[in-house]
Amino acid sequence: MKLTINGATGLVLALVAWCAAAQPAPQVVDVPTRPGVTQRYILIRPPEPKAAVILFAGGHGGLQVDDSGGMAWGKGNFLVRTAPLFAAEGLAVAVVDAPSDRQHSPYLAGFRQTPEHAVDIGAVIARLKRDLNVPVWLVGTSRGTQSAAYVATRPGGAVDGLVLTSSILTDPRSRPVPDLPLEALKIPVLVVHHKDDGCRHCLYADMPRLMSRLASVPRHELYTATGGVSTGDPCEARAYHGYNGIEQTVVSRIASWMQAK
Repeated sequence: MKLTINGATGLVLALVAWCAAAQPAPQVVDVPTRPGVTQRYILIRPPEPKAAVILFAGGHGGLQVDDSGGMAWGKGNFLVRTAPLFAAEGLAVAVVDAPSDRQHSPYLAGFRQTPEHAVDIGAVIARLKRDLNVPVWLVGTSRGTQSAAYVATRPGGAVDGLVLTSSILTDPRSRPVPDLPLEALKIPVLVVHHKDDGCRHCLYADMPRLMSRLASVPRHELYTATGGVSTGDPCEARAYHGYNGIEQTVVSRIASWMQAK
């Protein structure tokens, strides 16, 4: 494993503030997965974490994390920019990049629902459980929900919970989240969606189908977010789709739901 402690360059101002508060510096971690392949992630590890979250950015998912923690893409993504907020809630945070053999276009596009992707993320889950000895949850946003839900529904998955934010509800190119075998899940599932999400593949009006697929899951809930500010492309991170302006409220709600007995 390659482990590099960096000066918080990768998550920009939010991580500068995190480190200024005398918290441990983020780390860049490479975990071996498939033959000749490693899975890189940025790890933020608070003292005595209560649980760990693996965060999946949306879009093509290729953050292109360098050895110092800098990213060529995705700094403004909802889950990337709020990673320090999850850590402030007492959660260890792993922000995953595309694997080493997908560090070029199309990155995770066309790869999110493959056995190889599940193997890569499974190695991250195993490493976090080994090193931290805490429950591990998958948290995806937008196209990241296709990764998180796919990995969670794979047979023999070792994940302890699933959070889906701004889920892909319709998709002509690949399976949307409601088409996955969600009814087989035995882990808690929290669905987070903005009431005014304007992305055509994530319309709130299409939410009933997803929730109906979760009806047999022992613990599940829909949290409907409201408010905030929407600017630019409705499918991008500064629109309602990315919980712009209500980040702290949303992250705190996710963290409290995860840790509820």
